[in-house]
Amino acid sequence: MSGTLLDAEAVIGCPHGGRVAVTTPPADGVRLAGAAVVTAAHTYAVTGCPHTVDNVPTPCVSVRWTAHDTGVTVAGRPVLLDTSAAQCLTAALVPQGAPVVRAAQRKVTVR
Repeated sequence: MSGTLLDAEAVIGCPHGGRVAVTTPPADGVRLAGAAVVTAAHTYAVTGCPHTVDNVPTPCVSVRWTAHDTGVTVAGRPVLLDTSAAQCLTAALVPQGAPVVRAAQRKVTVR
């Protein structure tokens, strides 16, 4: 399994152009070039999603990640890679599609 390790400064968007950001970044722990490495245990919010259905706003508001079992953990939780499965959700938890990772820190290979 290989992919780009995600950290709190990764540039991630929802499929409709909203911005995804970690809302509970780790206060301490593993850092990569000064940015905290994130896991699926952290909370992720979406802002600025313009998505509508039948002229009714149905924006993405959160992201639920499923980390791969890479064997690499932070505080006992698997780290997130740009290849980790994820789903953007509305406030009613309706799936809206996968987030798009636009930029992240480092490439890692787990064997």
